[in-house]
Amino acid sequence: MEAKIRRFDINDYQEIIDLWNLVKLPLKPKGRDKRDTIEKEISKPDTNIFLVAVNGGNLIGTIIGTHDGRKGWINRLAVHPDYQHRGIARQLVQEVEDQLSKKGIDITACLIEGYNRDSMKFFQKIGYHKHEDVHYFSKRKYPHT
Repeated sequence: MEAKIRRFDINDYQEIIDLWNLVKLPLKPKGRDKRDTIEKEISKPDTNIFLVAVNGGNLIGTIIGTHDGRKGWINRLAVHPDYQHRGIARQLVQEVEDQLSKKGIDITACLIEGYNRDSMKFFQKIGYHKHEDVHYFSKRKYPHT
């Protein structure tokens, strides 16, 4: 199934939050997932790639790509359960990889929680390699939002 991929518009915000809740992505509604925060991020298309997949006017998928000038990152890949296993996630990832490549970014990575076996299988299937020797550390100004 081929979905139409387009840039995220702030008017899509509530549909995206609803999708993320449906697929049980952890949300930070007072932090990184706050409408104002996302609106600021989408205003920086040089480093942020916010895309949605639509089918018949329905928002059915999301992905966020970012980069730091050296490495690209995939975040918030989500596909509505009714549309999973139809190639939409692959289509979203490919579009982010293509856009990052046009910006000169040749490495793309993602972080996946240990419990999310389906995502691990998906990324391995499309050519991503798991690194057992990497440990993720973070420091957050607002750890609980």
